[in-house]
Amino acid sequence: MDSRVRTDLRTIDGTEKAAIIMLSVAEDVAQDLFALMDEDEIREISQTIAKLGTIDAAVIESLFVEFADQLSSTGSLTGTMASTERLLAKALPGEEVNTIMEEIRGPAGRTMWDKLANVHETVLANYLKNEYPQTVAVIVSKIRPDHAARVLSELPESFSMEVVMRMLHMESVQKDILDDVEQTLRTEFMSNLARTQRRDAHEMMAEIFNNLDRQSESRFISALEDRNRESAEKIKALMFTFEDLEKLDSTAVQTLLRGVNKDKLGMALKGASEVLRDLFFSNMSERAGKILKEDMEAMGPVRLRDVDEAQSEIVETAKDLAAKGEILIADSSGDDELVY
Repeated sequence: MDSRVRTDLRTIDGTEKAAIIMLSVAEDVAQDLFALMDEDEIREISQTIAKLGTIDAAVIESLFVEFADQLSSTGSLTGTMASTERLLAKALPGEEVNTIMEEIRGPAGRTMWDKLANVHETVLANYLKNEYPQTVAVIVSKIRPDHAARVLSELPESFSMEVVMRMLHMESVQKDILDDVEQTLRTEFMSNLARTQRRDAHEMMAEIFNNLDRQSESRFISALEDRNRESAEKIKALMFTFEDLEKLDSTAVQTLLRGVNKDKLGMALKGASEVLRDLFFSNMSERAGKILKEDMEAMGPVRLRDVDEAQSEIVETAKDLAAKGEILIADSSGDDELVY
């Protein structure tokens, strides 16, 4: 349990907020709320409650004010797959509920692959290192790229490179193979998944490599260049890094600045080139630039991992803005927009 007293609501994430509310309400109310949750939600909130530590009374009051303000100002509610299924189950027979939910979810619904996201990368890697590389390649290709990157980093280097090579040459995976993998992982059986939609292997690997830390990324790229230089070059061409933000014009930088957390920006720029720093500072007001520089100086030495995380967050923001058409990201030649 954390012995610190939490005194700042801004440092408390969404799951912790839910845990605080569950602890604050009467036990019978908490029991009713837990009854409305699925197993994964209950497990996540319970684990968070167990390590929550002490929360200052002012933080609890601010949290409930925030909750009330959001609910009253938006007048909105959030629906999920789980809440939809629970409501249907109260009104319809089980078979009809399953049919409707399968139509809603489609191939990308709440499957075992979503559940694997809750498994720590070290635990998953320790299990996978005893499997055949082809089996691991199937699993890694199905989980989220950021999770896949962490799992690959935890695997022995020679084994992980074998997995990467299998992924690069992997064809569409048939349902019976996926079913065998699911049974091996001792998870739920997918009744509505036919064939997985094939993604371009190099695009998939570029997305995964983008989520590696710098040291791991360099190690994988170097090893891949030794084994298959053509594939390595294709992947590098598809990867988008923080330094690629140098390609943004002034308007795009200003749009990006409005959408990023300034604390994250300062951390990200600590590890950036002078050219990229100048690009950001030149598109800020003199006062804002001065404050950011002072904040960066006050940080002192920072961990490379924290810089990588901050830069990744800003890159994702840039990709989201590009996807919405709010900014254009040109390739190295400056001729083409990169579409995400």
